[in-house]
Amino acid sequence: MRLTTRLIVAFVCFWTSSNKHCHSQNSALFPESLAENDYASVMIDGIDSFVTRELRASVASRSRYWNRDFSSRENYDTSLTPNRKRLAHIIGAADTREPFEGLELISTTSESSLIGKGEGFEIHAVRWPVFRNVTGEGLLIKPTGAPTIGCAIVIPDSDQTPEQLAGLVPGIDANHLFATRLAIRGCTVVIPALIDRADTHSITYAGRGTNQSHREFIYRPAFEMGHHVIGYEVQKVLALVDWFSREDHTPAHRRGVIGYGDGGMIALLAAALDPRIDTTLVSGYFRPREEVWSEPIDHNVFRLLDEFGDAELAAMIAPRRLFIEACRCPEVAGPLAPKAGRNASAAPGRLTTPSAASVLQEVDRAKALVQNNTLDWELECVLSGDGTEPGGSPQAIEKWWHSMFPKSELHSKPPMVATTRPHASEVRLKRQFDELVADTQYLMREGERARKMLWSQSDRSSMANFSESSKRYRDHFYNEVIGRFEKPLLAPNPRTRKLFDEPKYTGYEVTLDVFQDVIASGILLLPKDMKPGEQRPVVVCQHGLEGRPSDLADPKIESPYYHQFAIRLAEQGFITYSPQNPYIFEDRFRVLQRKLNPLGKTLFSIIVPQHQQTVDWLGSLPMVDSKRIAFYGLSYGGKTAMRVPPLVDGYCLSICSGDFNEWIWKNASLSEPFTYPATGEYEIFEFDLGNTYNYAEMAALIAPRPFMVERGHRDGVGIDEWVNYEYAKVRMLYADLKIPDLTTIEHFDGPHEIHGVGTFEFLRKHLHWRQLPTAK
Repeated sequence: MRLTTRLIVAFVCFWTSSNKHCHSQNSALFPESLAENDYASVMIDGIDSFVTRELRASVASRSRYWNRDFSSRENYDTSLTPNRKRLAHIIGAADTREPFEGLELISTTSESSLIGKGEGFEIHAVRWPVFRNVTGEGLLIKPTGAPTIGCAIVIPDSDQTPEQLAGLVPGIDANHLFATRLAIRGCTVVIPALIDRADTHSITYAGRGTNQSHREFIYRPAFEMGHHVIGYEVQKVLALVDWFSREDHTPAHRRGVIGYGDGGMIALLAAALDPRIDTTLVSGYFRPREEVWSEPIDHNVFRLLDEFGDAELAAMIAPRRLFIEACRCPEVAGPLAPKAGRNASAAPGRLTTPSAASVLQEVDRAKALVQNNTLDWELECVLSGDGTEPGGSPQAIEKWWHSMFPKSELHSKPPMVATTRPHASEVRLKRQFDELVADTQYLMREGERARKMLWSQSDRSSMANFSESSKRYRDHFYNEVIGRFEKPLLAPNPRTRKLFDEPKYTGYEVTLDVFQDVIASGILLLPKDMKPGEQRPVVVCQHGLEGRPSDLADPKIESPYYHQFAIRLAEQGFITYSPQNPYIFEDRFRVLQRKLNPLGKTLFSIIVPQHQQTVDWLGSLPMVDSKRIAFYGLSYGGKTAMRVPPLVDGYCLSICSGDFNEWIWKNASLSEPFTYPATGEYEIFEFDLGNTYNYAEMAALIAPRPFMVERGHRDGVGIDEWVNYEYAKVRMLYADLKIPDLTTIEHFDGPHEIHGVGTFEFLRKHLHWRQLPTAK
């Protein structure tokens, strides 16, 4: 009996142009016939539809995280504590700040800190500690005439300097220069400097220059280490709130924050986190946030929209006063054009001004979240002209002032400012940029200590104890790092068509349903020498970045990377299956990661269910031994080998080829030419991975199943020293568990490719398959 015929009759509905009766929940995605390899594009489009739908649904689903207590102002504030803790974590603002006695005046033997003055105020260059070696810098506008009545932190957009906002240098229209107006009436003002969107200093220690903005350049390694350029800047603002709360200001002195553009974002987050901020003005930032994925990547916050939109952040400020100014936003047209000698690795992203109606819509949503008269919340949206004028309008500033100081009148116009020495904003920017870059590298080095602390509860005393103690880490990895969609898989509804008929095997294209609009597909190779009733092992052979199943499993294609290894294994008697994974079509798949991140998800949140459906279907076939399904992937397929087998029931072993590394250094280090901070893989970074799961820890999630690394000495993805350093931890784990023969590493003198010598032997041994000579 032909087993392939039995397979088709019993388990598969042929999907060809002559068979139009095979029904699928995803059938609307597919024409009646598709050209070969179009399935990858259909897959990407389907995932995009699925994720876009999830983004829209996130607005309603956020309510599950909130337990607001409106019984009193105090109880309402207390009820937000867990939300504030989670918000601080996801924006990377959880470090303990250092107390300080006062702002440091920045001066030298030849220059005073005084850089400007006017009637009733002085302007000083200042610095203040935040944590570790991170400081804030900016300008202090100190009243010299009127008695101090309060304190204000005025946060410019990232592409504005404090000197511009203080009127010391051109750049801001005179009608919007309000900082000195506040000071002349007795308000102490500090204007912190933000990291800007230029790319002057975006060069790695290895000498690679890039067109990434300074903000993106910091974002990339910081994100990997559970920090964020946003969190750093929020912490700088909150350090000032600490000082304002300790300094010789009486309790009656009020504390307010005003921010424009990126400064508006920082003001909104700071006020949401810190109840000591009395009154807040958010200008040129507030809007529905479901398209944050299209903004500059430094706005990407993992898990943000799962719990927080701008309305939810605004509601955290209640019952304190909040003003939203709908105005023209600082606009960003996209990445900078790369300078000579620099690569174009910046992520796409734009900022445009939202309609006034959409801003009002989000304001109304915030009000609806706090529908209780007990709080008596003051939230007002101010239109600057028709919503297209620049931020910091006199109307908005005066509303903020009268809310802060109802018994005091704001100075009617900006006073004259005399500059006493040239401003040094570029020098200050370089200092601030270097501090944050250095802190990301400190965090990278300290990550190993954090991972050891996280894993201190694992029990290596026996395999049984280790397996039991690892369950919590596996759940944590899936839920907090990869991101789990809590959705049942659809019925697989397999559709196949025959691709080729070779002397030793037959090849089929397979398509399965996973979620609505989401499919899994691949190429199944069935050896022809199978006997009736025989069950064989399966090797799932995974392509890398921009790859296709045909690169591994089509006899007409000879790839210099894969060397037809799915075919070679099929010729040795293994059943092989080569899935199409969705890391293909460059920005089309990278944008999927951008859409998934705000939901607390990643591309592997899709890939894991795709593989679970695939393994379940393979295991249901009569000629497959469901206990012997192995995974073997190269490059991005090797990245998959570290993330999918820990989470998919059914994979009995994993082989990582051309990817195993000291992965955290690979993502965060600026010292080597092969690391990711200055490359085009802007989707590669995984939030807080550096403090949780390096590749040794991911391998621990695979243990005690067999695990192997294939490494070419000439493979440019890394260097042997890094690979061996990380693998030594894996070897120690398997030794501690008394199963050292279940793991190995093979080095070969070659480049980034499937070698297929030691790995094939590893598969034969651990899949208990007869020893066959390697096909030439």
